[in-house]
Amino acid sequence: MSDVPPPDRPLLGIAWMLGTTLCFTAVNVIVHYLGTSLPAAQSSFVRFLWGVLFVLPALWHLAQTRYPGRVWALFGLRGALQAVAVGLWFFAMARTPIADVTAIGYLNPIVVTLGGALLLGEGFAWRRGVAILVALIGALVILRPGLREVLPGHIAQLGAAFFFGAAYLVAKRLSGQVPASVVVAAMTVAVTLCLAPFAIAVWEPMTLSETLWLGATAAFATAAHYFMTRAFQCAPVTVTQPVVFTQLVWASAAGWVLFGERVDPFVILGGAMIIAAISYMSWREAQLKRRAATPVAGTTRV
Repeated sequence: MSDVPPPDRPLLGIAWMLGTTLCFTAVNVIVHYLGTSLPAAQSSFVRFLWGVLFVLPALWHLAQTRYPGRVWALFGLRGALQAVAVGLWFFAMARTPIADVTAIGYLNPIVVTLGGALLLGEGFAWRRGVAILVALIGALVILRPGLREVLPGHIAQLGAAFFFGAAYLVAKRLSGQVPASVVVAAMTVAVTLCLAPFAIAVWEPMTLSETLWLGATAAFATAAHYFMTRAFQCAPVTVTQPVVFTQLVWASAAGWVLFGERVDPFVILGGAMIIAAISYMSWREAQLKRRAATPVAGTTRV
């Protein structure tokens, strides 16, 4: 097997990432369309119940493999954190303008960066601190407390960003011990189990249409993660990361065309500030990795 890495294909990577943003926007539109007709716990539970169907092959591998207790504990912790995040996100998306929820969701990587520095011992240079500060200012531009009404959905989405970030940190700990497909499968089952009692407690009758729409969210989300993986295989994250901002464009357009939601320039500006900060951190991290991989003059590359 050749050790030569595949050549960068930036245009193809950008195309895959555009597909990712369109799929995630489709998820947002469907959940926003369903609105408050179902409790958030029930909607999120049904969505993940559908998701179990898409990870059945990996579940077979999980059932056939013996993992140590600490790995199962991390599976459970990741599932619990993800369940809280998903429930908050469904609550926010059903009640808040799509663009607002999308823009605030860009804070997830900021939570991951802070958590990585504080909990995992990762580096935290002053440049990262400045980027995080810019992202937080971007969040304030979106919310504008005191100048506009901060809705319960805004608060819920801030909570979702925190818990999504925390769940990702646990996933990073698992990534070196378990195949990625198994991590996703275990998360899907754990989230379904965690949400089940809350969904049952507030269960309301569902129509076939609502059930199928939630199945569509699972399909679009699965496709989005696949497209994202292909994008990362084709081009560096520094190329594909800025494309993520187009999701806010699609979300704003969908909110305006489908739901009559006014396009808020401050939400666009705040989202752009957050994405710019994340893109800079991605670029800086790629630069540092490239320097570390460059051999010192006179050394031999094995």
